[in-house]
Amino acid sequence: MLSAKTLQRGGPGKSRFVVTRISMLALAISAGLVSSCGGPLYRVKPVAELRSMPDSAATANLGSVTFRAMPLLSDEESQELFEANLQLAGLLPVRMEIVHNSGDAIELKRVRLRLRDAAGAEWKFVSAKQAIARILKANDVFAYNPASRKTFEKEFRAYELDLKSPLTPTERRRQGLVIFLSPKKDPVASPHGLTLAIEGLAQPATLKLN
Repeated sequence: MLSAKTLQRGGPGKSRFVVTRISMLALAISAGLVSSCGGPLYRVKPVAELRSMPDSAATANLGSVTFRAMPLLSDEESQELFEANLQLAGLLPVRMEIVHNSGDAIELKRVRLRLRDAAGAEWKFVSAKQAIARILKANDVFAYNPASRKTFEKEFRAYELDLKSPLTPTERRRQGLVIFLSPKKDPVASPHGLTLAIEGLAQPATLKLN
């Protein structure tokens, strides 16, 4: 690094020249770092390519509506969808499907989902936005192009199960992911006895996920 004395030897004009060169070099390095982070954060699999729910998924038929769910327990499953290890971040994604069987539109905005494990510990429901923040932190992703993060957020949130709008007979079927955070925010490691409680409808339901 150049000292103050070194800069002064060439006089004011030369000092300004050296400082300018140093500033330009710093800007070039910064630009290189930003451009190197300009690619996608993670390559998210398009929602349209998501396979149908398997017949083995836990099911609860409440008459006018049916709920089906299955947890993505391995990091390979989350890597396939998001190229990111959600389990490392303490996150457990659960695939859900809601089927409209008959009758009027079904309001879902009052639905509450509660997940407990065999020890009785409750897992916290988190939004897609909260999940994204944990994924980036757990995978030590701190330097990135803001546009890349926006793209990742948009593609990730496309998987989020819509519980805000009614399920109509015309739509018939809706699916997506709901995400839970482990009780102590630890990485997810083969949890047992997972039970998903569905509350807020005229009739509650319980699904034994594993």
